[in-house]
Amino acid sequence: MSTTLVVILIAVVLIAVLARRVPALQPYMEKESLAAFFLGISSGFPYAMIGATLTTRLAQDGIDKKTVTAFTLAFLVYNLKFLWAWLVDGVHLPVIGRMGQRVSWMLVAGVLVIAAVVNLALVDPHADIAWTATCAILVGAAGATFDIVIDAYRIETLKPHQLGTGSGMSQYGWRIGSAGAGALALFVAARADWSMAYIACASFALPAMLTALALGEPPRHQEPKARKGLGEAWASVAGPFAEFFQRQGAALVLLFILVHKIGDTLANLTFRLLFDDLGFSNDEIAFYDVGVGFWAYLIGVFIGGVAYAKLGLKRSVLLSLVLMCVSNLSFAALAAAGHSNLGMAAAIGFENIASGYGGVVVVAYFSALCDLRFTAAQYALISAGASVVGRFVTGTTAGGLIESTGYVNFYLLTTAIAVPGIVLFWWMSRSGLVDAAMGSAGGGKDGDAETAS
Repeated sequence: MSTTLVVILIAVVLIAVLARRVPALQPYMEKESLAAFFLGISSGFPYAMIGATLTTRLAQDGIDKKTVTAFTLAFLVYNLKFLWAWLVDGVHLPVIGRMGQRVSWMLVAGVLVIAAVVNLALVDPHADIAWTATCAILVGAAGATFDIVIDAYRIETLKPHQLGTGSGMSQYGWRIGSAGAGALALFVAARADWSMAYIACASFALPAMLTALALGEPPRHQEPKARKGLGEAWASVAGPFAEFFQRQGAALVLLFILVHKIGDTLANLTFRLLFDDLGFSNDEIAFYDVGVGFWAYLIGVFIGGVAYAKLGLKRSVLLSLVLMCVSNLSFAALAAAGHSNLGMAAAIGFENIASGYGGVVVVAYFSALCDLRFTAAQYALISAGASVVGRFVTGTTAGGLIESTGYVNFYLLTTAIAVPGIVLFWWMSRSGLVDAAMGSAGGGKDGDAETAS
């Protein structure tokens, strides 16, 4: 735990020193960008706890593939977070609420995540698989609530012109949090057990909590209008969604959000099954998937930040969709090649560069869609919709598809499924709907700055 945090701090210091010599890197050292980085670290680790790490844990415990892939349904809790996100916008917590709406919720959500991860650490999948699933869902619920607060805090801390840089730093942090927690879990599990591994990873909730305490309430936070009575209380729940759907082209924007990442999500949540079936060891997975993938992702994030600044929002997003689509083909090639360290490095490298690039530009676009009065609720709706279809399909049919068609055909299918999202965004860009649906967080409507072209 302490070693991982020390490495993170050393990396930040080295980047800060380099930024003084390279002016192009200076925006990444602004306090808002650094805040996004530390928020991202805490956002990424719960995903690893119920994603690749839990998949590896269950596979090594001899749980069958259909049951393992069914556990990805725990991610669906993230896709339901819009149902309670309005609480983070409108409900003031007693006593601790005096610290600020976002700060108080950040601390409470962080404690919930720590408790949920420790709870999952103590479960025995062999003894009670149903309780294991329940504990995974609890981690998902706590992690989703943490994400609601983290996303709102990030968007409201960043100025519109910082959305690209801030999204990049957030993605750096998310990857470090996810990969760091995943690597730490594998390392500890190999030398102790999975319970100790999960308990050690719970510390990754601290960066976001400490960031909120250090910076305080974000300057762009706007309190929604106070509501009294049942009718007005309902308006506080429905208001964020009503505002979004009143925009021109909002229905098509939501359709894009739902379909753009189906293929990528469907493929990503099955990688560990492929690696296990191809006979890769924990150390090989840790080195290639976590190690090589980590650095490839960071490269992709850097490319994404440059592309966002040079190409503008629309062209950079369109390119990211194409790259994420094509990246699935690399895993079809790996599945056909069999156990190959070079093949695994190439597939993981390309996929993570594409994901890192896409994470920056797509997250910047989604952040710009928010109205600053309803940041938590609207971003929860957007981010939840971004992967709900892929996660549902993965949890219900992915294992069966792999067993019936094989890995090669499965990854070819995920490539084909990604094409409609590319076509839809191209049409939205050509028709002007991307600009028409922009929110105040991105400078649209009552925003305080320009939107990206």
